[in-house]
Amino acid sequence: MSDLLTQPLRFADPRDLADLRTFVTRAKSIDDGAIRLQAAGPVLAAYVCVLRPRILGESTPTVLGLRTIGLAEPAQLDVTVTLASITDRLARAEADDVELPIPPSTVTESWAGVGAPRGGWEPIGAVPDAELKAAAEAGIAEVAGIVPEQPGAAIVNNARAAVWGRDLPGLAGVPAGAAFAAFALGFLGDGEHRLFRNGRWFRLSGSRGHILVRTGAGLGLVR
Repeated sequence: MSDLLTQPLRFADPRDLADLRTFVTRAKSIDDGAIRLQAAGPVLAAYVCVLRPRILGESTPTVLGLRTIGLAEPAQLDVTVTLASITDRLARAEADDVELPIPPSTVTESWAGVGAPRGGWEPIGAVPDAELKAAAEAGIAEVAGIVPEQPGAAIVNNARAAVWGRDLPGLAGVPAGAAFAAFALGFLGDGEHRLFRNGRWFRLSGSRGHILVRTGAGLGLVR
């Protein structure tokens, strides 16, 4: 950990802070880990990790959730802090608050050091939200059916790797974990997610947020 001194982030509307609270709360319910806050000018990019390999050689993909929110004042920031520290601050916010105090200590997370590309994304198709939801719900049920009532960590990791590392139907190289992340973070609605690629990265982009996936598999759309 390292000490951090910075000004609070200021949003244009109290609803923006409420949106961040919803995003962070959902992320914390999935994995009580960390959040990377990046601000470059008038936009905050908030990254959370939904899935990642837990054991060396495990096939679980690295899947990140990204929410971007406009700021009332330009800022320069790139820190990784615990989700708990952010939820604590958001819980103390009043209904009309527009500022987010930055926690005084940072944490080190391996996924936060693997930066997703900001540009150079190639559009390769679109996926209906209904298909992503169906894939997520089927995977959740499958994991629940594999894992016994009192599983060890290895059993849970193996089950998640097998289910969420498998390609989505018709999408070569796009793991089912991307659908799980979009579903769990509340990004799915009645529309669709546009699909992009950049090297080893995939991006699913919808109106509520983005899912970023880094895999070593061959990339391609085979609908």
